[in-house]
Amino acid sequence: MSAFIDLNGAAPQQIWPGLIARSLHGREATLAQIELEPGVEVPEHAHVNEQIGILAGGSLSFRIGEERRDLRPGEGWVIPAHVPHSVTAGKDGAVLFELFAPPRDDWAVHERLEPRPLRGLAGG
Repeated sequence: MSAFIDLNGAAPQQIWPGLIARSLHGREATLAQIELEPGVEVPEHAHVNEQIGILAGGSLSFRIGEERRDLRPGEGWVIPAHVPHSVTAGKDGAVLFELFAPPRDDWAVHERLEPRPLRGLAGG
């Protein structure tokens, strides 16, 4: 097995309606490139994973615990484990990168879609 992965050829997964992810899973963490369709709302949820992210394109309205913020590209977040959070994509959708530790083993059950070009990156 190679240590290198080309996300352009990776089959994305439908994690939530309107949210797809391409992920790299290591022994200690998961790194994901995530695309949200315009106006998609990810309802409040919490998980055992610490979640660290950065917005690469589009916009997000984020709530982490009791704190709310509208984010633009280049802005990021840190969500401790078990803290409730929700997010809504802006009118143009959003492209972001998130690191989860421990790995998102729960994503294995989500549907895999046909590979398609990445949004928000060179070549996509």
